[in-house]
Amino acid sequence: MTELHSYFKPLNSRIYAVKDRWGATQIGRLIDSHTSDHFPEVKFAEMAIFNVPEYEGSKNNSASQDCKIRAEFYELHKEKLPRIVDLGTLQLMPTRKESFHSIQVVCEALIHNGIIPIIIGGGHDISYAIYKAYAALGKFITLTAVDKSFDIGLEDDKLASYSHLGKMISHKPSHLFHYVSLGYQSYFVSNMATEMLKEMNFDLLRLGDLKANFQESEPIMRNTDFLSFDISAIQYAYAQANTYSSPNGLVGEEACKIMRYAGVSDKLSAVGLFEYNQELDANNQTALLLSQMLWYFIDGYKLRKQELNPNMKDCTQYTVAFEDGKNEIIFYKSQSSGRWWIGVPFKKEGERQLQNYFVACSYRDYETATQGEVPERWIKTYNKLA
Repeated sequence: MTELHSYFKPLNSRIYAVKDRWGATQIGRLIDSHTSDHFPEVKFAEMAIFNVPEYEGSKNNSASQDCKIRAEFYELHKEKLPRIVDLGTLQLMPTRKESFHSIQVVCEALIHNGIIPIIIGGGHDISYAIYKAYAALGKFITLTAVDKSFDIGLEDDKLASYSHLGKMISHKPSHLFHYVSLGYQSYFVSNMATEMLKEMNFDLLRLGDLKANFQESEPIMRNTDFLSFDISAIQYAYAQANTYSSPNGLVGEEACKIMRYAGVSDKLSAVGLFEYNQELDANNQTALLLSQMLWYFIDGYKLRKQELNPNMKDCTQYTVAFEDGKNEIIFYKSQSSGRWWIGVPFKKEGERQLQNYFVACSYRDYETATQGEVPERWIKTYNKLA
């Protein structure tokens, strides 16, 4: 593995090296942290946490090196943790381009070795560096962004919080197989941007539809490789430490549910929480919410079942035939977990026989098919594979 020690500043040893300050079941006692005289054994870890105080492309800022989210997270109780290391604070470089390259190199090394990077930002445009880590590994990914807007920007815009998705879409060669906007608010986005993303067969789930069918976020997370969470998607009342926050959005419980679904997902391999401005967090309530979101991600991770695709021996198959008599869709339901998948046929290069691409779905998709309507998940995936 790439030598990671040089990319990070250690945590304050007077606080984080003294494990006796926390109880036996508190995370601060159980986590392996980077301090002045100790660097964690990363190669045995399942998750690696680090914070990135880089805000040049954002209106948010953080002058302090001590991350309040970490301080609150260490206070929480968890009887058993996965193997988690805290790498500390990313060392920013003289130029922004160099700093982003450092993030890419670190995430590339972690993901390549099956370790989930948990990034505490920093501006939302840090997502671009993480995306480039997947691209460098040759991985085609599904990115899910929990955000109040799309962050496409204009073609000539510099990389920033409001333009980073546009940079991912235009990146050549493209490694963005699919994009999901979760919880966007219609009055923050243009109709032109909405139509453009729909024409690209991306999934857009507005806040009202998400709240009305919140369980639909579960299969979305099962299809996700990288979850990028902009806390401006959370109501100001629950996350005030953000320049972009607004009166509407997710409530604290809903943000935690999304993180738990993300933890359960066998596919998800990176997660980032962005746009936290601790200079605005006078009472530490936003830091506490974000620490609880991390707690729920870990709680979900403990429930992973190694069901990236359906196990045919453990699944019941449901075939839905349509009125034309020519087309049918096959659904798969796991008998052990109750999860659903849908099979999307595609032709693999060099092979004559059609293969199945499995997409996590919900019982609602099955109901849609039984009513004679092809689920959007099937259509959009089929169009991408065609």
